[in-house]
Amino acid sequence: MKVLIPSPLRSYTQCSWVEARGATLGEVLEDLDRQFPGIRFRMIDEQERMRRHIRFFVNGTQTFDLANPLQPADELFIVQALSGG
Repeated sequence: MKVLIPSPLRSYTQCSWVEARGATLGEVLEDLDRQFPGIRFRMIDEQERMRRHIRFFVNGTQTFDLANPLQPADELFIVQALSGG
């Protein structure tokens, strides 16, 4: 499936779009980590929770569940929230 990588994580992938495989969101993130070591930890913490500044959208719909089933034709958008003050 096609995965859009946010700008702050492109130092891992060197490009904005990559391909990844998996039947669930969690499996896709594991595949990304196999291809680009260390990228998963920037999105998922030690307790297997999504980091609060990262959002995942599958075909335009936000998901909060690593067990969310995915299809090979789906598109995953990883978005990093910005903050300021």
